[in-house]
Amino acid sequence: MDRETLKTNLQAVRRRITEAARRAGRDPGDVTLIAVTKSVDAETTQAVLELGVRDIAENRQQTAAEKLPHVPALAGAKRPTLHFIGPLQRNKVRRVLEQFDVIHSVDSVKLAQEISKRAEELQRTAGILVQVNVAGEAQKGGLEPGELRDSLKEILRLPRLHLWGLMCMAPYDDDPETARPHFKRLAELSREMIETSCMPAGANSLSMGMSGDFEVAIEEGATHVRVGSALYSGLESV
Repeated sequence: MDRETLKTNLQAVRRRITEAARRAGRDPGDVTLIAVTKSVDAETTQAVLELGVRDIAENRQQTAAEKLPHVPALAGAKRPTLHFIGPLQRNKVRRVLEQFDVIHSVDSVKLAQEISKRAEELQRTAGILVQVNVAGEAQKGGLEPGELRDSLKEILRLPRLHLWGLMCMAPYDDDPETARPHFKRLAELSREMIETSCMPAGANSLSMGMSGDFEVAIEEGATHVRVGSALYSGLESV
């Protein structure tokens, strides 16, 4: 694993985050970089954390369970925040809650109910983001925008959940500008839900944007960007 290449890539991503935020008149400090570590080994994950990243994400529970115990930085009292970003089956909710702090992919009321139930059993509060299918893609998970209002009302009645905000995945395209309307739509939905008291004012996080389009996402209001390949380009282990 080439630590210098990783360091250079991280610096470049952070610089791009700063520049995108400033273009939008935003404070770069309001944007959290989540390093998606699903494609790299424990050694590289450890190196990412040693370079100062405080948020990492995985998308498969079993893979994370095998890898994360071998990352020393996760054992300390000041461990980073762990984000689960993949599709989540209800029969794996308890195991995910035992490993992760925040679940970004809550795509139904039934899943939220299961998370609430299992969080109660574990005597903890689960951070969640509600996934919205703003692009209307049949193969993507998430609530339809038209059902968001009623679904949020049900989700917010559940105990042991802390709603951070909303999440979306834009369709893949080589041109990041094609993602802009989808990010803009999620930001509009967030404002609408807060203004109509369907979400608390503090639930204003927007998890959107990946390696190919995170700058556009930041310009449209992203508070959390999920970046993987842009960090690991050129590493032998990837």
